[in-house]
Amino acid sequence: MKVVVGMSGGVDSSVAALRLKEQGYEVLGLFMKNWEDDDDDEYCSTRQDLVDVASVCDVIGIDLEVVNFSAEYKDRVFADFLKEYQAGRTPNPDILCNSEIKFRCFLDHAMQLGADKIATGHYARVREWQSDGRREFQLLKAEDGTKDQSYFLYRLQQAQLAKTLFPLGDLYKRDVRRMAEAAGLHVHDKKDSTGICFIGERPFREFLSRYLPTQPGEIRSLDDDRVLGQHQGLMYHTIGQRKGLMIGGIKGMEDAGGEHDAWYAAKKDMAANVLYVVQGHDHPALLRDRLVATELNWIAGRDPHTHWVYTAKPRYRTPDQPCEIDRIGNGEAEIAFAEAQWALTPGQSVVVYESKVCLGGGVIV
Repeated sequence: MKVVVGMSGGVDSSVAALRLKEQGYEVLGLFMKNWEDDDDDEYCSTRQDLVDVASVCDVIGIDLEVVNFSAEYKDRVFADFLKEYQAGRTPNPDILCNSEIKFRCFLDHAMQLGADKIATGHYARVREWQSDGRREFQLLKAEDGTKDQSYFLYRLQQAQLAKTLFPLGDLYKRDVRRMAEAAGLHVHDKKDSTGICFIGERPFREFLSRYLPTQPGEIRSLDDDRVLGQHQGLMYHTIGQRKGLMIGGIKGMEDAGGEHDAWYAAKKDMAANVLYVVQGHDHPALLRDRLVATELNWIAGRDPHTHWVYTAKPRYRTPDQPCEIDRIGNGEAEIAFAEAQWALTPGQSVVVYESKVCLGGGVIV
């Protein structure tokens, strides 16, 4: 069986390719170049990543192909990223990159190369399952719960999962690094990449201001409508944000009893260009026990049950939260949580699980 492995230059995709080679697959490494606007500046690691991939492929003994998807990335991922920020939401471009680039453009290209399957270094699992007499592919959480990436893959569909392998799904990160070192792969101790791929380590505001005009406006207290300061653009702020508001020394209302508590972004008024803030981490304005999600994708190709006990992640780093789906219809799902959730953020994704099985999810409105 021929498998094309998406390789990024990191330890995870390197060990994914290594494992498949050891298991007897015919393996081809493929390096995707998805961004080239500032390819040569200090924040972009594409060149070094490609050098690392080439070195790993040489050690493993597999061929390498390089493909440029930067035009597709700009159209399908980056344009949406800018549109969402301009609308005051906080998108997750890595989720869109997975569904549109890594498991669509990459998958199509791999099939043209004669591949039977594709593989990536994601920490997740695929299971073939028989349900009501029909065959179905399920997306499962990884064995290593601290590294599980099924949240970022919830937009995948049956046709994509049917062609996908996740060789690291049953491994722990520490074991992946050990395997890389034992195989003589120099990336065994390479630092994991963090943040949004096309921004890298650069300052976020500096990057965003290149593409979207800044629109300064007022920062007001949600409780008493006092003007507390000025923001440089609503796009720079997200619900629940504490750092970067530049109002740390301003006291709250005296009768609120929390004059020394930190301020948090709580609401954006896009029409008036006002950022509303509240004082205190547990302010009621930051807590909600239900949400509505749109742009739904259910991996099985059918809606899950309503009024059924599930868990959900309203953001990647949040532990699974007990919930039920109250309503699905008109392209929306209303999800009720057993406990109030902190700083539910428009533009982020909520992902629903039934035990280890990722059912899918949608974008919070």
